[in-house]
Amino acid sequence: MRAWLAVIIGLALGGGLAWWLAQEHEHPAGQRRPDSPRPGAQVDASPALYRWRDDAGVLQITERPPKDRRYERIDRDTPAGIRVSGDGVDTQE
Repeated sequence: MRAWLAVIIGLALGGGLAWWLAQEHEHPAGQRRPDSPRPGAQVDASPALYRWRDDAGVLQITERPPKDRRYERIDRDTPAGIRVSGDGVDTQE
């Protein structure tokens, strides 16, 4: 009987701890949560990569767009499934 009581108390304490940790707690004035952005910092809702070609014609993929070239913006959050895209070169004969 005591083992069941210990199990029930353990489950109640574990559930209470999980509930407590899931709550949003107020922070003292002037402090912010470590995972929150700095005030005034702009957060990109959808981070992207940029695809472009350099002077030698080599394909480059960077996190920042080039200043003096054409580029294509690529979303990092791709939809589920397979998506194939290429340079537009037809390899079929």
